[in-house]
Amino acid sequence: MKSRPEKGPGPGAAATAAATLATLATAATTLVLDLAWLGFVARGLYDSALGPLRRPEVLWPAALLFYAFYVAVTVAWAVLRSEGPLHAARRGAGLGLVAYATYELTNWAVLRDWPAWIVPIDIAWGVALTAAAALAGKVAQRGVEGARR
Repeated sequence: MKSRPEKGPGPGAAATAAATLATLATAATTLVLDLAWLGFVARGLYDSALGPLRRPEVLWPAALLFYAFYVAVTVAWAVLRSEGPLHAARRGAGLGLVAYATYELTNWAVLRDWPAWIVPIDIAWGVALTAAAALAGKVAQRGVEGARR
């Protein structure tokens, strides 16, 4: 009886592993940076800008839904469709610009007393955050792909 050569995971499994690690790296980077920004670095800025509009405690179901959607779109648009880390960062920056500008400019347009001075700060943060998260995701994806070669 002939023995069959053992098969390792196919190319589909390697791609899935790379995409999974890219998603985890993107999510971790997004969460760590955004929670540090919102909770420590810019907390006073948002407290003074939004005052009574801010909740005393975060509504975690809404926050988790946002992060799940945002990470999924960042991975699909900026990480998996990029040719390399810098390309992923550029695509992430573009996504951050569109997403955060949509939020900020809509609020400024329709909410009374939305502070104009926070608009460019928050948009710049969205650009930087999403670029960094996409970069981390692509580096993680490349690490898995390189380890399998």
